[in-house]
Amino acid sequence: MSNNKTAVVALGGNAIGATGTEDIHQQFANTRTAIDGILPLLREGYNIAITHGNGPQVGNALLRVERTYPGLPALPLGVIVADTEGGIGYMIEQCLQNRLLQEKIARDVVTIVTQVVVDRDDPSIRNPSKPIGPYYQAGEVDGLKARGWTVRDDAGRGFRRFVPSPIPRAVVNKATIRDLVARGTVVITAGGGGVPVYADPDGRYEGVDAVIDKDRASAVVARDIGAGTLLILTQVEKVALNYKQPDQKDLDAITLADAKKYLAQGHFAAGSMGPKIEAAIQFLEYGGERVIITSLEKAAQAVRGEAGTVISG
Repeated sequence: MSNNKTAVVALGGNAIGATGTEDIHQQFANTRTAIDGILPLLREGYNIAITHGNGPQVGNALLRVERTYPGLPALPLGVIVADTEGGIGYMIEQCLQNRLLQEKIARDVVTIVTQVVVDRDDPSIRNPSKPIGPYYQAGEVDGLKARGWTVRDDAGRGFRRFVPSPIPRAVVNKATIRDLVARGTVVITAGGGGVPVYADPDGRYEGVDAVIDKDRASAVVARDIGAGTLLILTQVEKVALNYKQPDQKDLDAITLADAKKYLAQGHFAAGSMGPKIEAAIQFLEYGGERVIITSLEKAAQAVRGEAGTVISG
């Protein structure tokens, strides 16, 4: 392995608020716990960028929009993503600043509300597949569809709004992020996958009413800043085959070829580990050195090679 000590740390949606019911005090407490996994990298001299999920927070923001409609103008989804990027970024930024002060580690921390380029003709634009926001009753569906929404049953649990989830292609702010990270600033970026935008023929950006998968966006950030390591923190300690089955097999280390094979065999669910393995494959194919997938609680051990699953080329 080379001496590339630049890493992207992807905090899962459970890092700040797993259920969406946590008040702001609990969210700050969760954030203080989440950053424990980042400190070992900083102590070892890594330059890092941090990404994070925002699913519960976006759900709450959409619910607030619903409860004030039509009294207040509705916010487009891209603006809601940007709002949560700023709010969650502020929490991570402040908690990390305070912890660095306590640890006597001299690093600046900054949050960047990040635009991420997607294809305007991405297939998901025509076939929205990502459920977001609250559940609705059958009698509400026609009225919601009249507002231009795609609403359908979500696995028998109720009706939900479905939005596009296009593939991220590039980070608009990549040069700034790369320069800041290279000089040791901890950059919080691409929260919730970043704000999806496309470029018109004249190069001007326009927002897309969509959400981007956070792990896929993290792989693109890692590529665009030249990171060697992508650390994905989630709810389980290791990637597993036959998850939650009697013959579950936890994986300590696998190759890129193994990851592709197991993904094709259907071992990783689309709504949980699947996107993380896809992001790992994407990052390694971009030229990254290793991906570590583990839980928030085991992050420090995983960085030392004592926990988690390592995927490498």
